[in-house]
Amino acid sequence: SKKKGLSFEEKRARMMEIFFETKDVFQLKDIEKIAPKEKGITSMSVKEILQSLVDDGMVDTDRIGTSNYFWAFPSKALHARKRKLEELESQFAESSQKKEALQKSIEKSKIGREDTAERAALMEELAALRQKKEQLKAEIDKYRECDPDVVEEMRQTNKVAKEAANRWTDNIFSVKSWAKRKFGFEESRIDKGFGIPEDLDYID
Repeated sequence: SKKKGLSFEEKRARMMEIFFETKDVFQLKDIEKIAPKEKGITSMSVKEILQSLVDDGMVDTDRIGTSNYFWAFPSKALHARKRKLEELESQFAESSQKKEALQKSIEKSKIGREDTAERAALMEELAALRQKKEQLKAEIDKYRECDPDVVEEMRQTNKVAKEAANRWTDNIFSVKSWAKRKFGFEESRIDKGFGIPEDLDYID
């Protein structure tokens, strides 16, 4: 069966072993030689793995002259884990306090909301008032067409529509007149050919 490759975290752990076991300082080219041979980390992924450890503060780096050097000591890793543990413990304590405060707030909010006969009656009255409100709103909407603003809006809309209709009627009469002069068509023939009603006229 095909051998399963190392995961990203497994590669990180194995690379840390190189530093912890040797307690030495390396250049990138040194690690690129050691990692594949001793830890099974492909040389292509060495730079990416190393950079991720530097970014997380697990491996230190410094430039001396034209070369970059990398190192990591167990003591620093221990301190880093302790700091992380303290940070997590602090977050846990803060979350616990927030949870306790929320629990107290919930308990406080329940006061006066107990399932009593008086509360049930008030809730029933509230539901009835809400229903009444919806009925009144529906009644108001029914008479909305009598609203002066709505009536005026309808008048303006009708005016625009009337002007547009008369403008098109005028255009049709102009085209009919042009067709009669140009081709000598009879008006009835034009009306029939283009589906124009005989009683077409302007809207008063």
